[in-house]
Amino acid sequence: MSPEPTPGQPAHDGLARRLGVGDAVILGMGSMLGAGVFAAFGPAAAAAGSGLLIALAVAAVVAYANATSSARLAAIYPASGGTYIYGRRRLGETWGFLAGWGFVVGKTASCAAMALTLGAYAWPDQARPVAAAAVVVFTAVNYLGVAKTAQVTRVLVVLTLAALAAVVTGTLTGPTASPAQLVNWFPNGPLGVLQAAGLLFFAFAGYARIATLGEEVKDPARTIPRAIPLALGIVVVVYAIVGTAALAAVGPAALASSPTPLATAADTGNGVLAVVVRVGGAIAAGGVLVSLLAGVGRTTLAMARDRELPHGLAAIHPRYRVPHRAEVVIGAVALALVLVFDLRAAIGFSSFAVLVYYAIANSAALTLPQGRASTALAIVGLAGCLLLAATLPLTSVLTGLAVLLIGLLGRTILTRLRPRP
Repeated sequence: MSPEPTPGQPAHDGLARRLGVGDAVILGMGSMLGAGVFAAFGPAAAAAGSGLLIALAVAAVVAYANATSSARLAAIYPASGGTYIYGRRRLGETWGFLAGWGFVVGKTASCAAMALTLGAYAWPDQARPVAAAAVVVFTAVNYLGVAKTAQVTRVLVVLTLAALAAVVTGTLTGPTASPAQLVNWFPNGPLGVLQAAGLLFFAFAGYARIATLGEEVKDPARTIPRAIPLALGIVVVVYAIVGTAALAAVGPAALASSPTPLATAADTGNGVLAVVVRVGGAIAAGGVLVSLLAGVGRTTLAMARDRELPHGLAAIHPRYRVPHRAEVVIGAVALALVLVFDLRAAIGFSSFAVLVYYAIANSAALTLPQGRASTALAIVGLAGCLLLAATLPLTSVLTGLAVLLIGLLGRTILTRLRPRP
């Protein structure tokens, strides 16, 4: 079992509790801002047209239900690993492994997607080299400790919000901005809206970073339930404002055809605004990347402690108090994916894996003593995750299922070969 050190006094092999409510909210926002605004709006517009605003609301409802279940579970099990721990404790080891494996592979793909987004905004002609360099730099930042991660993320979030404020103001006052651009609401019918909601869920999944860092949060029973819905609520409002402004500026077709949809929305002849958007996009993607790498590293740590992954990955640096080997391995895999992955494929695959992860979280929450409201939210979250996962692009669904099955098969083989104590 994963150790659960006393809050404020980590065990010798545990992580240090250094994050308060503000730090946790910032890390959650840093994990979300950028993913949706600067990347996922493009494929979502292709699936749902202007209906992406409806899809955004659907994704937000499912995310809120998931956040409630995650917050309740994280307060009871304040250890690194998130739903891997919850599934293992409440549903059994196999379900815990499936959640952890889905999170690790899905979010490692997300790391690649965010690095590529950073590269596309910062230097479109050299997107992959820039993305590769970003993975190396932010892996080094996480290696130096979670306090450094929180400090860097705080700066990135402030800069991102400033850039988004400039973008909204510039696009709404630009020469092409008009409510008439809000057209083609259901190009693919209700199925398109659900598919867009599944893709946009990629943008909300960052609040899980708060739960996966549960072993480094002060007073987790109080901090986590406050931080998760607060971070999610702020980001929903930001997404709605920016999405409406982008659609009003250029319409859904232009967003759908662009790898940098917000830059396209801002490219209305204002050169200064275009530069602000590209800088803001790179900063936002960097904020997501640094938090993603931290969260995946902590889940890898938890699984390695239980020997669901190589036990050597459970090592914690004696000075920086981080899972340094896990951080380096995840960074190396993300670096390899950056060199071969396609951005939109990464978003679809990551969305599928993370929706499975949260389906398990809601199932675990249903085993807790709870009132009618908590039960209803867990059911809504479970049903919503399964529905959105099933309506994603077929390639994403098949690839996701294959990777999850490969993980389960490998675990079965290794379990049978492992000597019994």
